[in-house]
Amino acid sequence: MFLSGAKKSCLLIGVVHVPALPGSSGYGFDMAEIVKQSLEDAHIYQESGIDALIIENMHDVPYLAGSVAPETVAAMTVVGQAIKSITDLPLGVQILAAANIEALGVAVALDLDFIRVEGYVSAHIGDEGLHQASAPHLVRRRAQLKAEKIKIFADIKKKHSSHAITADIDLAETAHTAEFFKADGVIVTGLRTASAPLSEEVAEVAAAVSIPTLVGSGVTPANIEQFSNNAAGLIVGSYAKKDGYWANGCDSRRLEELVKAMPANAKG
Repeated sequence: MFLSGAKKSCLLIGVVHVPALPGSSGYGFDMAEIVKQSLEDAHIYQESGIDALIIENMHDVPYLAGSVAPETVAAMTVVGQAIKSITDLPLGVQILAAANIEALGVAVALDLDFIRVEGYVSAHIGDEGLHQASAPHLVRRRAQLKAEKIKIFADIKKKHSSHAITADIDLAETAHTAEFFKADGVIVTGLRTASAPLSEEVAEVAAAVSIPTLVGSGVTPANIEQFSNNAAGLIVGSYAKKDGYWANGCDSRRLEELVKAMPANAKG
């Protein structure tokens, strides 16, 4: 089962940043082109030797807080199905911002392996506004759908957010709470997209929980070895894109550099 139990190796998870979807301000009114671009990135990731994929609607800025419209769910399902048709890699989904119930719905419909969620435990202020803890509703819905095989990987004190209201709760304690609330893995990020967390933070979290710890931003060939020492998974987005910018298409040369930089003893 994908990333279950104690860390045995470190996996690379490539992010397919799906082009702007119906309902968003950037939508180009062409679902066929959205699917085509998403498939191109998925293919490049697979050819590079990546271990898993996740689809994410990052181009849908500005994001709604805590939910999305039905057309977003439908479009993400269409893209996910297209990607599943060309690869047998483990596949997950994240729907911004913190549309975790909707992400679970897509994952159930497509029989995906995992979802990445924001606002899982403890309230925080994101770019979009206030995010309340979603774990109680999300875990109950997963149980009702008999979908426990779909892993919940939860961001803790996530990027692009203020955590002033929980400043007295450190990162390790937040991770411990996420584990107590039945997360299957916790994700540590930097302050913003393409910003890496401190390696000491990743080590601290990994030591505090028995579930897998993942790094969710800022992974590069220069830091991949230090992160792989403690993380079970590295989510790769910005560095894998042309010029290292998340909104561009995948760059096979940069991906080759990432895969080569992964220490041999960290690979499964």
